[in-house]
Amino acid sequence: MRLFYYVHTGHRIGLDRFHRAAAILNELNDLDITLLCSDFRIAGEARNHGIKRAVGVDLVRNIPQIAQHGDKIIFDSDEINPTLMEDMTLFFPTFIRISDNPDDTKYPKEFLISPYLQGDGIVTGTIVDAKYDEVLPKTIPMALFFGDDDYEKDLQTHQSLFSPYKMELLMGFYHFLGYENSLKASFSAIHESEEYDTVIRHTDVLVSGSPMAVLQNLSGGGRPIYLQRPDYARDFLPLFEKMGIPVVDGYNKERLMEVISKQTSKSYQNYQRSNKEVIEFIRNCLVL
Repeated sequence: MRLFYYVHTGHRIGLDRFHRAAAILNELNDLDITLLCSDFRIAGEARNHGIKRAVGVDLVRNIPQIAQHGDKIIFDSDEINPTLMEDMTLFFPTFIRISDNPDDTKYPKEFLISPYLQGDGIVTGTIVDAKYDEVLPKTIPMALFFGDDDYEKDLQTHQSLFSPYKMELLMGFYHFLGYENSLKASFSAIHESEEYDTVIRHTDVLVSGSPMAVLQNLSGGGRPIYLQRPDYARDFLPLFEKMGIPVVDGYNKERLMEVISKQTSKSYQNYQRSNKEVIEFIRNCLVL
């Protein structure tokens, strides 16, 4: 019997789920878990995030080519449907799914991790890598991290929205080669994606379309603003509203101006990570 963790990433959906996978796997580093990535490129980068073993599988339906009947899996993807769920829970006697959807429901044969749902076989919580808890000097007053993906070059189209604020820009992992050349005039400095941790941890006001970057920045004492991109699911809005994180819905110039002007007096709810509860839940599920 082997342990697997499947994570859905890619050049149209970013790396939010991968950052969560890294946080969970680093907490479970005493277990021999193989990370399965839907993108071969990030599988090659996984070791740089402390992950011991990662394999690219391209499609979720390719998982049985690597795993065997009777293995156990943590599944972080919104690719699920009733047919796939039935197949997966028959193949994996322990199937632990992570969902961000506030309208989701738990399937009978799964265990579920959710920031919203409660009940039998469910743990309610979110998880962020503990390294982001350290409060470091905020040497970057304001930065934008649009997200790891921008296939349609929406940032280039809407860059004038951010240019008045002299923000620094953190490039995404999947941004096109040379994309920064079209953005230089709108930002005071541009950081390559390899500087992700440095920028997230040293930025005071982070404007980001990445829910995970927002949580990471907040964990380290930052004051994030969530940019709800039109091409992203709206799953995190109820959570961020509860936490007092300001949201800019779409490319709304007036709303961005409003929330930035209030950041000096903005107070956030105390962010309580659920790492301990989530990790304990996973461990208990894996030994069943």
